[in-house]
Amino acid sequence: MLRHHNRRTFLKTSSALTAACLQPAIGAHLRGEEFRGRIKKAVKYHMVTERVSPEDKLKMLQDLGFDGVEPRAMLKADQASEVKAIQAASEKLAFPVHGVVNSSNPDIVSAIDQAKAYGANSVLHVVRYNRKIGYRQNYAETQAIIRRAVDHAERNEVYILIENVWASYLIEPMSMARFVDEIGSPYVQVYFDVGNVVRWGWPQHWLEVLGKRTKKLDIKEYDLNVAMNEGMRKGFDKPLGEGSVDWAKVRAELQKIDYRGWATAEVRGGDRQRLQEIAKQMDTVLGL
Repeated sequence: MLRHHNRRTFLKTSSALTAACLQPAIGAHLRGEEFRGRIKKAVKYHMVTERVSPEDKLKMLQDLGFDGVEPRAMLKADQASEVKAIQAASEKLAFPVHGVVNSSNPDIVSAIDQAKAYGANSVLHVVRYNRKIGYRQNYAETQAIIRRAVDHAERNEVYILIENVWASYLIEPMSMARFVDEIGSPYVQVYFDVGNVVRWGWPQHWLEVLGKRTKKLDIKEYDLNVAMNEGMRKGFDKPLGEGSVDWAKVRAELQKIDYRGWATAEVRGGDRQRLQEIAKQMDTVLGL
């Protein structure tokens, strides 16, 4: 009986020790994929450089593990056929066009209509600074442009998402948060570009302040050492995960706000091989 008891004790102890040894590895694995199923990864449509049809471009992205795509707004009459081709491909493949990039075009209403036609839920809008007028005037005018489209956005349930760019305007998070809050619509929020802010600050600090205003993410890297020695624009040339962005801290802040949504790469595009590299890098830095 004593021998049997010792054997049971040994097996129980061994099992506990094995579980304890495995726990850190299991935990590390889970932490490495904490956003799988919560973040959807995409690229900008123009990043696909292979000369193939819109359907073939979307099928390639789908095969590489992307969840969707984001084209530029195409509002001119001679662009209508391409818009229809992308729309048809998206529907056929069940591969979402999640938003459109309207840059600083003041015609946000037409961009909303195009987003709605795609089945997308956002228009990316860049708020630019006009150096020929005063800051207060520019602030009021850029808000007015957005306000003119708010009713249309709310009726169609399409977000107007303001992005932080290198326009020397709204270059710190509290200003961006205030700008959005003053407009006072749940359909005017932020399209946060992780790499763009490194020139002036740190993305985790922006996410701390913006919080739930962050509806979508643009994903790019930035390296301050390269920027200081080779030129500011060169800072974007590093692969995702090899620059100055502390992606672990970015993920930690995304966890705090329970971020669930789109993350779209905005980096140098290319052929199938290059897009596959981007997909793998995004998986690594975003925990997918």
